[in-house]
Amino acid sequence: MPLVAGNWKMYGLRRAAGEVEALTRHLSGAHGCAVAICPPATLLAALADRFRDSGIIWGGQDCDVEPEGAHTGDISAEMLADAGARTVIVGHSERRRDHHETDALVRAKARAAHRAGLSAIVCLGETEAERDSGRTLAVVGRQLAESLPEGAGAANTVVAYEPVWAIGTGRTPTLEQIGEVHAHLRAALAERLADGAGMRILYGGSVKPANAADIFAVPDVDGGLIGGASLKAGDFWAIISAYGTNR
Repeated sequence: MPLVAGNWKMYGLRRAAGEVEALTRHLSGAHGCAVAICPPATLLAALADRFRDSGIIWGGQDCDVEPEGAHTGDISAEMLADAGARTVIVGHSERRRDHHETDALVRAKARAAHRAGLSAIVCLGETEAERDSGRTLAVVGRQLAESLPEGAGAANTVVAYEPVWAIGTGRTPTLEQIGEVHAHLRAALAERLADGAGMRILYGGSVKPANAADIFAVPDVDGGLIGGASLKAGDFWAIISAYGTNR
């Protein structure tokens, strides 16, 4: 089943539960995809507990590689699981850029997620300079090869393609560009993994209600990793319900 996941980033206070409440009223009916929300860690346990029967998959936005230890400010995958998470985002471009995370570290974090029984949403994406120099496929291919840990498969790993230059900018690649990258990733996954052809590949980067249906209709796009538009129930539901137009 396709997956539409909301990444709230560093937004959201306790009153954000009202947006989730509004979203659950829509989710009580039929929709054509699984739905996940990755809120700030301060909200995860409370939201996962309050909305445990909503069908929403709860997740973290990052995790440490270690299960515990003297790592002030860090959160382990086991802690996320204990708080009610079933998935965690690793390797988002904002962490790669702002915290200098390497493919090797992303791979270690994905391995930690699997150790804790979480699925890992592994993010990939090229910068504007890499796109302009024609290196997009080489960059995302390298990130894929070096960021997936041993044991990754369709049951415990999701890949999210997010061109860095499209995140939060309002700019979106053409449908042809999205399709080219997703087809490249699909072929690489199928070659590397026994079940790679069935691994979900999400698109992220300025997905909005107005363009979601067109993006989700692109071959090899299995859903979306949604940033700002996931913070408001109406916008997020409009994106989720785009699967009703396609499937």
